[in-house]
Amino acid sequence: MAHFRTYRPNVRVGNWNEDICLEEDALKDFMERKERGELTVQKIGFLKQNILRQVNLTVSKDGGLHFGDVVMLVNMGGPDRKHSAVSINADINSLTKAPNPVINAPCGISSGSVQPCTRTAFIITSVDGSPEGSALHYAQSFALKTTSGFAGGLYLTSDLQTFQKCAKKSHLQEVNLNADGSFMSWWKIVHFDPKERLEYEGLPVPANCKVVIVHCKTNQALAVLGNQVLWTMYGHEYEVTAHTLLDSHKAERDNNHWILSTSDPAGEGLLLLDLPQMMDKPTELTQADTGL
Repeated sequence: MAHFRTYRPNVRVGNWNEDICLEEDALKDFMERKERGELTVQKIGFLKQNILRQVNLTVSKDGGLHFGDVVMLVNMGGPDRKHSAVSINADINSLTKAPNPVINAPCGISSGSVQPCTRTAFIITSVDGSPEGSALHYAQSFALKTTSGFAGGLYLTSDLQTFQKCAKKSHLQEVNLNADGSFMSWWKIVHFDPKERLEYEGLPVPANCKVVIVHCKTNQALAVLGNQVLWTMYGHEYEVTAHTLLDSHKAERDNNHWILSTSDPAGEGLLLLDLPQMMDKPTELTQADTGL
């Protein structure tokens, strides 16, 4: 009897019945959450499936931009960064509750992969009563809105920089997405060359050409910062702010240069990625071309 083992692995000790009940309850709760699609892995999969869904950009038949066009805001990069596009920086906490989850406002943005999808598509929206399909002109106010449906139809918005409200890393003027299409969501396009800016004012804006996008309220230009990297669920991306960066000639740097990209009429994707020289050769538009 001295060497007889009184304890075996199958002996139940302690609150064994309570432990079994807790395991059964945890499994039951897991299965219920799985059926409702509330598991974290399911939310991430649902978010990526919808936000990375391909979107067909507008094909510009006359080479210009128009109200109602679906475009991407592309920066062709610089010494400290590669080319990137303004993107919705949404995570699972940015979604509304079931049964029809959509991106909730306010929502952050970043500059990441240049792929035409729900995350990178914006609609040129009129704010002055211009009819849909009419040409967008230099210095004309407009809004940039995400697509309807899952993206929520949110407006690209900015406001004056404060201690409480500023960009996360650079602490410059914040740019985000909001449901309110107020004056804070008004933007205008100016020519990238300050010497030709006055000459181009009032002329139609060509698609797939380098321009500067200026916030109407604060007069700050949309900028991407290559030295401010955000860690997102989509990878490492650049911070987007509203801040005019000038060089020694008092002209905007490449951080402020954007291309409102449309689809290639031949159906071969984005023309600007194959022909980067388009950046420096904007279409010459005259009053004769516009019918003025």
